[in-house]
Amino acid sequence: MSPRLASLADLPPGVARPRYDRAAHGLGILHLGLGAFHRAHQAVHTDDALAAEGGDWRILGANLRSHEIPDALNGQDGLFTVLERSESDRARVIGAHGPAIGGDAAAILRAACDPAIRILSLTVSEKAYGIDRAAMDADPAHPAVAADLAQPQAPQGVLGIILAALAARREAGAAPFAVLSCDNLPDNGALLRAGVLGLARRRDPDLAGWIADHVAFPATMVDRITPATTARTLADAQALTGHRDLAAVETEPFSQWVIEDHFPHGRPAWEAGGALFVQDVRPYEAMKLRMLNGSHSLIAYAGQMLELPHVRDAMADPPLAALVRRHMQAAGATLPQGAGLDPAAYAAALLARFANPAIAHQTRQIAMDGTEKLPQRWFAPAAELLRAGGDARPFAFATAVWLAWLAGQEQAPDDPRGAALLELARKAGGDDEALARSVLGLPGLAPPSLVGDAAFTGTVRQAVTRIRRDGLRAAMATELAS
Repeated sequence: MSPRLASLADLPPGVARPRYDRAAHGLGILHLGLGAFHRAHQAVHTDDALAAEGGDWRILGANLRSHEIPDALNGQDGLFTVLERSESDRARVIGAHGPAIGGDAAAILRAACDPAIRILSLTVSEKAYGIDRAAMDADPAHPAVAADLAQPQAPQGVLGIILAALAARREAGAAPFAVLSCDNLPDNGALLRAGVLGLARRRDPDLAGWIADHVAFPATMVDRITPATTARTLADAQALTGHRDLAAVETEPFSQWVIEDHFPHGRPAWEAGGALFVQDVRPYEAMKLRMLNGSHSLIAYAGQMLELPHVRDAMADPPLAALVRRHMQAAGATLPQGAGLDPAAYAAALLARFANPAIAHQTRQIAMDGTEKLPQRWFAPAAELLRAGGDARPFAFATAVWLAWLAGQEQAPDDPRGAALLELARKAGGDDEALARSVLGLPGLAPPSLVGDAAFTGTVRQAVTRIRRDGLRAAMATELAS
């Protein structure tokens, strides 16, 4: 059996490795959420930054609930392999991580209180934050938020840990860390700031005022397609490195990171790895959320209905690929003018990335948490198009695909509102108008202007009827011919 990856000493010559002395660099970042995306994206950029300019910017990683990946990293001295999948696979061992914490909120809080930590970054999924997007406030109905309001000294959730750590640092006279969300949330810096301040106001208004005045919440846009790790990922990593690596990830060659440059107490030289520092992230964020993520969601639901398990399979299906191109074009029409964006070039690059035969990105994985994702991916741009007098039909058809997929589910989908969605679909039965009205009417899902637009909702209902009556493939042909 091959040895575990725990040293850089005996890696094969073709494997890239850290170009710096790991022991010479201390910890400066606490990262919550050690999923595959973080390991393939921010950790790689930090590895590049350390190689370029050094500094005490290595990462202390943590998972709030699970400890599988933290245990794997701790058994490998923080090392792990990133496989870049294209015509030929390339392996790179990342050294930016130090120790990791798994499933121990108290230990995470202690780490966040350490003055050496100058950035607290996060990739925890949309639903884990506990923020009411419509109210721009902490959501007291969210289980983690409710628990942290009841026991603020022993927080278990994201907002509670951030708040408790900032309170402790303020009490100790230590500088606050910058809070850096790397999740696909609209205006994620402002949203996370609103959530933390909302929780702080309920606990200590003076603390809320101090956070508002002294804590930075830079916005970011992140982009790198990262499928879930599989047995093949681990096997290929072992074949290339000669070591068993229980934390290996696979990803595409492309990577993008756009960051608002607001770090009062320093940051790594992430630009060395290609990160772009800007004053306003929002145009880039809108392009990515609406064109990439929005098209991904369409592929996810349509792909499952057509029994296409991977994004690459969907792009090899000509009618579905044509539908995706149309959706990207409609999404591109909603982007701000004069921001230096090139939607046509971005769409062409996306289509090539989606079709990469070496990337096995599951449609089932992308379909998770639809009610958290679709408001910014479909419904906000559709409402903007309607206000501008544009054609929102591509968004209406995508919505119909999602509703028809929901109607076909026998169990609650993997979604924070999964039980409610299943119940609404069952109550609607074969009444497509009732299905569309009840689901789109869920609080905070779609803008009232969209729900109240008779033409849009009528188009959605008619498309749902065609899909359920004739099948998705026939409905796609009708839609593309219209």
